[in-house]
Amino acid sequence: MHFPRRSGILLHPTSLPGPHGSGDLGSEAHAFVDWLAEAGQSLWQVLPLGGLGPGNSPYMSSSAFAGNVLLIDLRELQQRGWLSTEEIAPPPGRDDARIDFAAMVPYRMQRLALAATRFAPRSSAAERAALAAFEQQHADWLGDYALFMALAEHHGWRDWCEWPDGLAAREPAALQRARETHRERIAFWVFCQWCFFRQWAALRAHAHSRGVQIVGDMPIFVAYQSADVWARPRLFELDASGRPTVVAGVPPDAFSATGQRWGNPLYRWSEHAKGGYAWWVERVRRSFELVDIVRIDHFRGFAAHWEIPASEPTARKGAWVKGPGEALFRAIADALGPLPIIAEDLGVITPDVEAMRLAFAFPGMRILQFAWGEGEAAEPRFLPHRHASDSVVYTGTHDNDTTLGWWQAADEATRHHLREYLATDGRAIHWDMIRAASASVADTAIHPLQDVMGLDSSGRMNFPGQGEGWWAWRFRREQLPADAAARLRRMGALYERLPKPAL
Repeated sequence: MHFPRRSGILLHPTSLPGPHGSGDLGSEAHAFVDWLAEAGQSLWQVLPLGGLGPGNSPYMSSSAFAGNVLLIDLRELQQRGWLSTEEIAPPPGRDDARIDFAAMVPYRMQRLALAATRFAPRSSAAERAALAAFEQQHADWLGDYALFMALAEHHGWRDWCEWPDGLAAREPAALQRARETHRERIAFWVFCQWCFFRQWAALRAHAHSRGVQIVGDMPIFVAYQSADVWARPRLFELDASGRPTVVAGVPPDAFSATGQRWGNPLYRWSEHAKGGYAWWVERVRRSFELVDIVRIDHFRGFAAHWEIPASEPTARKGAWVKGPGEALFRAIADALGPLPIIAEDLGVITPDVEAMRLAFAFPGMRILQFAWGEGEAAEPRFLPHRHASDSVVYTGTHDNDTTLGWWQAADEATRHHLREYLATDGRAIHWDMIRAASASVADTAIHPLQDVMGLDSSGRMNFPGQGEGWWAWRFRREQLPADAAARLRRMGALYERLPKPAL
């Protein structure tokens, strides 16, 4: 799909300012949209919007369809009368520069529970009708999700295959007993999803009113401990007891001697094909109800994925196994029409991956940090003069160091190559890279906010292969350089990336 020339900012909502331990969908998110519009940016790229998984990663959610309840704006719940002013007072000792997940999660969850208990006695008829309509609209996934979350909590987050009394096998009588036993907690999870979707819809509408579209992020795989795998085990490579036989990852490469063992269960693609890829069609359809453009993570996995025996502790002993290829995307296109999808085509890209991307006109990705240097770590296809218009160029992604952090750690050969290529002394390397991305022939340029701010490695969001200690970065509004919006707008004007005025 052809995109107009445009640019945007990569920032997950959890990194926004705010008084309640992490960013959310409240006033600071709306203010950030206003800043994007001021800066001439027409895209806001976020990470997956689902719940957090192991290591607080948004890429291991408990549902492929549900939203992250920790993003719910507590002030809006207070304004509706479901929380008191005292109850949303900022927690003591909070750190506005990083998320303290151990403190933030219980703080927010306790307040969501209070709001849920007060909904029935304090809500209006219109609010109750809206919740009922939401339940009906999302009935295909919401019931399984809410029951899964209630059961997972009750069983201390043990793997679902270890749940007793017929629950792992989803025996109808056992499920009915569970619905009755856990009725209140199921209602809590439904209420939270309604709040998330309501608030997200308001934020997205505000973005559209300012000429900003949302770029979402869809992980190719789902977490084992998720409502999706529990509710539809036949769609995944599981044994008779419900445990994965093989798991996902990527092989060893120049960045990791043992590869990456992600641990997600792999799809039983033959079953998906039998059903016309219906689960995938619905997943994509629901994603586009939340966002305007979808970046599909690990796109190459649809051509072939790295299959690791579940018994292996690392990704060394795996094999490439053929995926569904074009058949999946043909089914999606037949059901939903052409869609604005970005293919994350990083890593080992074989001709069949490129052919699949081109067949559906999905733009690929170009990462500037990978372009310069010598040896295996450098990828010349990412050099600006090799870019194609049907691509999205980034200085770096959430998995990279910040540009300044990367530059400070780069070897002299990489530095020399970049200085010579961009005719720069490197003293403002983050703006040099933003300018190179903006000048690229790629239709779309995305800049991580950390690079706009000129942050060093302290602003890094994630480190692939390290399971703990990441996803916690936040910024304060006063940290934004006063001239950043004007500089971005000027680059947008110079390189024809400013939004076109409505006719």
